[in-house]
Amino acid sequence: MRNVDFTPLYRSAIGFDRLFNQMEKNVSNANTGYPPYNIEQQDDNHYRITMAVAGFAEEQLDITQQQNKLIVRGIRESEKEERQYLYQGIAERDFERKFQLADYVKVIDAQMVNGLLHIDLEREIPEEQQPRKIAINGRRIVEGE
Repeated sequence: MRNVDFTPLYRSAIGFDRLFNQMEKNVSNANTGYPPYNIEQQDDNHYRITMAVAGFAEEQLDITQQQNKLIVRGIRESEKEERQYLYQGIAERDFERKFQLADYVKVIDAQMVNGLLHIDLEREIPEEQQPRKIAINGRRIVEGE
């Protein structure tokens, strides 16, 4: 694992402290890669996270959104019977996967289909935050022009 030093960026960029702190945190807390996942952009404002959670039932999964963070946890019940594997290639362990969400992104749906957990996200930018035309030299701009 490589170490990345963001110190030079702090000296030359103003107002990006939160971004650099998040980058440092993500580099230092690299995920193990389990469970595997895809992030898909369906259009400008809709996204889907798909996680391979084979072996987990819906009641063993927990999805939580806290401000700009999405946390997906899988908690397996401990099995009472001991098994003797000749080869074990299927991971059977608890997990916690965190995703940093952009502003105004919220979870709108979650579904479990054939061992895949689909989490649908939508970005809803408030009306006052959306782009608008500005008048030049006092000329009035009409919405929709």
